[in-house]
Amino acid sequence: MKLNRRDVLFGAVCVGALGSAEALRPRTQVRLMDTVPLAQMIPSRIGRWSVGEGGDIVQPKVPGSLSDRLYTDTLTRRYVDGATGNAVMLLIAYGGAQSDLLQLHRPESCYPAVGLEINRRVNHDIALPAGASIPAVALTAGAGGRIEDILYWTRLGEYLPRSPADQRRDRLKTAMAGLVSDGVLVRASTLRTGSGPADAVLDGFLADLVAALPARQRRGLVGTQRASQLAYT
Repeated sequence: MKLNRRDVLFGAVCVGALGSAEALRPRTQVRLMDTVPLAQMIPSRIGRWSVGEGGDIVQPKVPGSLSDRLYTDTLTRRYVDGATGNAVMLLIAYGGAQSDLLQLHRPESCYPAVGLEINRRVNHDIALPAGASIPAVALTAGAGGRIEDILYWTRLGEYLPRSPADQRRDRLKTAMAGLVSDGVLVRASTLRTGSGPADAVLDGFLADLVAALPARQRRGLVGTQRASQLAYT
């Protein structure tokens, strides 16, 4: 049977696409997070902050639910500054394998889903020792008389993407490298009590959180390079 030129070209394109898809298929699992559960890994005292009344806030997973499929482990705690009475809610959500279907959900989509409008979003770098910093995002959400200030970052493998576009780009990079990476969302929030955003309060709390962890566990939150930069041990 004689093949025409168009059939040959079409076949070549199909083979090329198949090869590209095979090249993008992840092959190696990368896990930076310690195997210790978050409830044990995160200390009850962080700098001048300690766990407030009620301790951990239990949010049971429903088998087969989106949360159950997205996250391997989650932690929600309320911390209180004994000197000022300021209260901060900490949420850490860990996913063992990030893919197109299973990926971290950012507060920009979660807060509006429960009726809180995002009315401020700015990039905010959390300063750490030795010149290191965490590329984070500061938000303000509100509804009625409730105003909540939020500061968060995400880690995808060794990347800390600051936007959904960055997250898609970094996930593609890891896939092209043949890797399936774990990921984590670290979020601190507080109800507004003053006239302006509480970014400085949340910044200090999250910097203290990183400092409070043993060296081997910091990379699970901030990646290997930043963890190795830090002057404290």
